[in-house]
Amino acid sequence: MELEQKIEEIKDKAVASIEVAKNSDELFNLEKEFLGRKSEFNNILKSLKDMTDDERRKIGALANISKNEIQEAINKKRTELLATSFDFEKERIDVTIPGRKQEIGHLNPISRVQKEIMDIFTSMGFEIADGPEVETEWYNFDALNMPPTHPARDMQDTFWIKSDEMKERVLPRTHTSAVQVKYMEKHKPPFRIIAPGRIFRNEATDASHEHTFHQFEALVVGENINVGNFKFIAEQFFSSFFGKDMKVRLRPSFFPYVEPGFEFDITCAVCQGKGCSVCKTGWIELGGAGMVNQGVFVAAGYLKNKYQGFAWGFGLERLAMMKYKIDDIRLFNSGDLRFIKQF
Repeated sequence: MELEQKIEEIKDKAVASIEVAKNSDELFNLEKEFLGRKSEFNNILKSLKDMTDDERRKIGALANISKNEIQEAINKKRTELLATSFDFEKERIDVTIPGRKQEIGHLNPISRVQKEIMDIFTSMGFEIADGPEVETEWYNFDALNMPPTHPARDMQDTFWIKSDEMKERVLPRTHTSAVQVKYMEKHKPPFRIIAPGRIFRNEATDASHEHTFHQFEALVVGENINVGNFKFIAEQFFSSFFGKDMKVRLRPSFFPYVEPGFEFDITCAVCQGKGCSVCKTGWIELGGAGMVNQGVFVAAGYLKNKYQGFAWGFGLERLAMMKYKIDDIRLFNSGDLRFIKQF
């Protein structure tokens, strides 16, 4: 009988306190006091397990009814407080006031070019591969047939990361070619991949040079891959990218990770190969390519002379500059919104 009387007293006290609550903060504290985890009601409900079955049914039903009445009083009071505190005049919307212009974001031209390149190559059956921007010396140089005496390892050409904890020297990658061996270690030919990404080189900046820029790498490996396959795929890509018929010209050159190696030119997108102030000869040099050196296949764990493949790459900034007639590479990383909004 004492417990039933106590429940009624708690309910009456709670309802009376709720009716005179002046604001939502006071109401919140009252809800916590009478219905919270440490409230008397909650303690009564916890004690039900120690009662007899008859007491449990009787006290439990009364406690739940009283608890619901308190919650209803809280909900009613909360509605009243909201109605009295809401300033309809202040919240009134004047539909004649001009709206605020929503700013629309813009992709950097490099992001646009990279997405377009990825779309073109995936439509030709290529897979997109990726790798870390901080590489080990092995993947960036040794595995790509660049000996320790290669000039690219000099501090004048390459950034290096100092660390006493590393067993092997690490560096911000100087080319996306580092993705080649990592991919080949986990996959067996035939395959065709592209690896676009950011690279870093220790060089002075000017209108055509940057220390941080983006590169594109393509790799096709199989048992009967040849230079003709490369030339055909390259012409298909550039024609699709520029939206006009483009030709590719190969010139002998040397790169440690390909043999034979080529510099490749494409017909000028401005004059279509006729010769103009931009190209002079009708051709524009774009990048390097060649048949993958067998030493690179061996570094990846393949048997020597079992497979053939070609690799080629170029800078995305140079391609974007050609397509959008941009005359300074430093604009891409300038952060100048006037430049970005043009695209």
